[in-house]
Amino acid sequence: MGADARALAAGFDIEKLTGEFYADPYPTYRALREHEPVKRMQNGSWFLTRYDDLVSAYKSTRLFSSDKRKEFFPKYGDTPLYEHHTTSLVFNDPPAHTRVRRLIMGALSPRAIAGMEPDLIALVDRLIDALAAKGSVDLIDDFAAAIPIEVIGNLLDVPQAERGPLRDWSLAILGALEPVISPGVFARGNQAVTDFLGYLETLVARRRARPGNPERDVLTRLIQGEDNGERLTEKELLHNCIFLLNAGHETTTNLIGNGLVALSGNREQKQRLIEHPDLIKSAVEEILRFESSNQLGNRMTTEQVELGGVTLAAGTPVTLCIGAANRDPQQFSDPETLDIGRTPNRHLAFATGAHQCAGMALARLEGAIAISRFLARFPDYALNGAPVRGGRARFRGFLSVPCTVG
Repeated sequence: MGADARALAAGFDIEKLTGEFYADPYPTYRALREHEPVKRMQNGSWFLTRYDDLVSAYKSTRLFSSDKRKEFFPKYGDTPLYEHHTTSLVFNDPPAHTRVRRLIMGALSPRAIAGMEPDLIALVDRLIDALAAKGSVDLIDDFAAAIPIEVIGNLLDVPQAERGPLRDWSLAILGALEPVISPGVFARGNQAVTDFLGYLETLVARRRARPGNPERDVLTRLIQGEDNGERLTEKELLHNCIFLLNAGHETTTNLIGNGLVALSGNREQKQRLIEHPDLIKSAVEEILRFESSNQLGNRMTTEQVELGGVTLAAGTPVTLCIGAANRDPQQFSDPETLDIGRTPNRHLAFATGAHQCAGMALARLEGAIAISRFLARFPDYALNGAPVRGGRARFRGFLSVPCTVG
């Protein structure tokens, strides 16, 4: 077994992933952690799998830059995808990151999120009623994906009739972040950015003419800026609206879908949660750890730095493997086991440090309400076909999960 793991680690290449890896990356992650935790890739980048190494990178924005202009230009060239991914909050360093994040966090305050709870419960209950009427459903299309689209649509106050293309745009743009992309994925990603920007220009113009309530309408809040006169440029505003929808959409869809599939495959933990619904908050944290919605992050070293006895030169691209770090036995006891009562659980699904996910409180609320209310209504739900994975390494989730709800 040791020799197999060593061979698995030795042969790993982020640009040549196999079907087995997409189905279950965790044996590879375990082999890398044990044998080559700081591994050089064929393309000259480095791949990190240990929890402590990821925390070191996250906490030092000075040594590990999130700015993607240098890294993304060879991949995207002068395209809409390049402009989007180098303008959005997540791929910038302070002070630009700090300024944009402050505006977004102001719009996602604890009070604002608490105010969303009644509408979120009503939405989930409507979807659950529709599931009950159908009996045989798709957990993703009919439930998990429908929730964040409505929540983010409400946040930006996108008219109901105009929400149709949002999910496809989001999937196309995020799909272009995979380590290797086909010409088709590249073309679809660029078209999605172009179409999304065109739509948002119209939406922003309408909102400027008729502002909403900045306490509830994030778009109005971002347009108006802070009391001190701090404002986003038009380009920053449009691209960070795209970022908000994308970041809030796929990762939350994956959290709900991954959670319901993981619980269906862990009968004991599922029953435990049904009998102890007060465990839902720790259950959501454990789902985030066990099957992180976002599995990979990226940084660029700004100067020579040592990690785990390996010296990385300045200007070196680094991949942070969140999916591996969240199963590191140095941090988590019995990490390959789903334990909905796990505590402490300092997982990295939302990263940590300056780039910790701005929408994590909202994602947690969506996950808790969706999963707890689904379980309460359908304790005997069962998968009735093979779930279809998204075939992606960065964002781990399902495209389709056939299910009966009794």
